[in-house]
Amino acid sequence: MNNKSMENINFCENINLSNYTTIKVGGCAEYFSKPINKNEFINLIKWSHLNNQECRVIGAGSNLLINNIFLRGLTICTKTMKSIKLDCNKGIVEAEAGVMLPTLSNILAKNGLKGGEWTVGIPGTVGGAICMNAGSENLSLAQNLLSVQVIDTKTLEIYEIQKKDIDFQYRFSPFQQNNLQIITAKLLFEPKGNIKQLLETTKRNLKKKTDSQPYDLPSFGSVFKNPTNNYAGKLIEELGLKGFKIGDAEISTLHGNFIVNNSSASSQDILELITVIQQKVLQKKGIFLQPEVRMIGFDYA
Repeated sequence: MNNKSMENINFCENINLSNYTTIKVGGCAEYFSKPINKNEFINLIKWSHLNNQECRVIGAGSNLLINNIFLRGLTICTKTMKSIKLDCNKGIVEAEAGVMLPTLSNILAKNGLKGGEWTVGIPGTVGGAICMNAGSENLSLAQNLLSVQVIDTKTLEIYEIQKKDIDFQYRFSPFQQNNLQIITAKLLFEPKGNIKQLLETTKRNLKKKTDSQPYDLPSFGSVFKNPTNNYAGKLIEELGLKGFKIGDAEISTLHGNFIVNNSSASSQDILELITVIQQKVLQKKGIFLQPEVRMIGFDYA
């Protein structure tokens, strides 16, 4: 492999990606790397561009279905990019793309910064959450966003984009379709909050999530976006689909909008189950459920 002499390029070859997704399913990455800071991340993007390698970026691997195939090119996992800087007086937080939301939530509470208590139950990274415009009920990280630093994978230009210039929609951001990869994000929270209260709220939010959602088995988190004025989980439950299985993939008996991996579900089992849910909800309810899950390595994805 021609390593066009970029410094600090470390990658492994032929890595099974099922260990890097929360549903524990995934194909094999030709090249794989976990940068520990933004400089390493930028170098990897540059390396893949200079060597004409396809490059895909994953975060915590929640909300992600990777096909059980050989994936050519470089897969970058940002989970080890954990740097976070706080300005507690102004409430400004600068986080690298790989900072986990539960970590962010706890750091905010401990420092008296208000507004991130809800993020504790979301098993994703800051970069992933901005890209997917992840949220809980009507809250999303986009509401706290000031700006993002990005790298254009085609031109290798690095620059900052202000929040007002990003067209966020429900569970959607332009980063799902453009050539930009998020490096860091600047967020704003309300300073000087009551630390004891914030810690209690955060703890309560986590308990509420773990009580109502299946955390004992591998899953994506929510599979489908909620349709307007409705809930995907409710529609699925009303059709009696909880517990329905294809192979080792099962619609959770605890929450209709969760698919769990009972032990050795394949990407095909899961994709078929997603399709069956869509067909049944469309037939019976006249509503087409849009997957929230990002798919990698499928013909149409």
